[in-house]
Amino acid sequence: MRALLLTVAIALLGVALADDIPTEDNVLVLSKPIFDDVISSNDYVLVEFYAPWCGHCKSLAPEYAKAATKLLAEESPIKLAKVDATQEQDLAEFYKVKGYPTLIFFKKGSTVDYSGGRQADDIVAWLKKKTGPPAIEVTSAEQAKQLTSENPVAVFGFFPDQTSDRAVSFLNTASSVDDQLFAIVTDEKVAAELGAQPDDVVLFKNFEDPKVKYEAAEFSEELLKTWVFVQSMPTIVEFSHETASKIFGGQIKYHLLLFLSKKNGDFEKYLDELKPVAKNYRDKIMSVAIDTDEDDHQRILEFFGMKKEEVPSARLIALEQDMAKYKPASDELNANTVEEFVQSFFAGTLKQHLLSETLPEDWAAKPVKVLVATNFDEVVFDSNKKVLVEFYAPWCGHCKQLVPMYEKLGEHFEKDDDVVIAKIDATANELEHTKVTSFPTIKLYTKDNQVREYNGERTLAALTKFVETDGEGAEPVPSVSEEEEDDEAAPRDEL
Repeated sequence: MRALLLTVAIALLGVALADDIPTEDNVLVLSKPIFDDVISSNDYVLVEFYAPWCGHCKSLAPEYAKAATKLLAEESPIKLAKVDATQEQDLAEFYKVKGYPTLIFFKKGSTVDYSGGRQADDIVAWLKKKTGPPAIEVTSAEQAKQLTSENPVAVFGFFPDQTSDRAVSFLNTASSVDDQLFAIVTDEKVAAELGAQPDDVVLFKNFEDPKVKYEAAEFSEELLKTWVFVQSMPTIVEFSHETASKIFGGQIKYHLLLFLSKKNGDFEKYLDELKPVAKNYRDKIMSVAIDTDEDDHQRILEFFGMKKEEVPSARLIALEQDMAKYKPASDELNANTVEEFVQSFFAGTLKQHLLSETLPEDWAAKPVKVLVATNFDEVVFDSNKKVLVEFYAPWCGHCKQLVPMYEKLGEHFEKDDDVVIAKIDATANELEHTKVTSFPTIKLYTKDNQVREYNGERTLAALTKFVETDGEGAEPVPSVSEEEEDDEAAPRDEL
């Protein structure tokens, strides 16, 4: 009897809490006094830690509200909540919130980092995958049609025997893909009504080709996962805050970037012509359209060293080749030039497009010589001299602080014919053989082709000794992957 009364009391408390929790657009608004009670009285709660001034949070807000409304309409036990981390700093610190927005899923009290997309359908799909079976069992054509109408993408596996190797691979893939709905059909009559054969995998979507069948001869979890990712994206993806995570987090690591102006009608003029080319290579390369009229996209143009006058134009980036960039041979943008561009990249005949500033006429006039990409090798790899190079970024505070002392260092060695003190803006000049991950980075290139990185005190005496002793005591520079970051890390260039 006592246990029954306790159960009733807890249930009533839960109802009372639910009534007292403030909401905005069906999203629970949490503060420290009620946070633990809400988490403990609900099995599934997705919590967004946000800052009111954060642009990404503002972009997420309407999609987050749509997801909450959809789950509420379905009478789902999953709740969406938000916490103003600037007001609830204790909560943010306890859950180690480092940036905004940070989303944490509370599943029966345990925390799971959110790894889904930023659109309402992606949020709902991720949550359903985390709270239910990897694939929904479909027992009728009507149920299948309802699922395909309610979800922008739905992946169906038609397997009479769920223990077959192919079925097991399908279910394992379903478990590993968080942002798409998977369904499994075992009844062959239902499969026939849906136009499928036993062991077929079919992706249904509400855009472009509404029904796509997996046709590859080889069937594996990795291949299927990549196929689902490719087919669930538009042939040409428009870049935005919402699509960025899918573009960079997906299986396709080569991106064809189309720089276009919506105001000038470029999207209408070029995309239809380029879609067949993009479709032919979509298994290898993702095509992304970037509206250069957006202020938020100006940094992308800067990263590629482009000016607005060059739009419309195409570039290619290889994420796994240290963000290597490639430029087409022709400035024209049409199906033929884009196809030649992509073919030459995969044929290996295309050289990286490395940024370089124009070499100033007076680059050698001052004690600290100015290097750009085009004169770097000639100056630095001169076997008759040892060359100290500062790789800097114009916006770097530590680099600015170093300027007076580095100029004195240049003056100290100005009359020494064996020594060159130089600097290079590493944000505007790229070198195929040298990558830096933080600023300032200082390297000494000795006469015998040794490269030694300076990690000592930034004083005139210490740097002078480092140059005079050929970097004595310093280890040779390791490979880029082993270099440790120092001071202001170079921000990872993302589109």
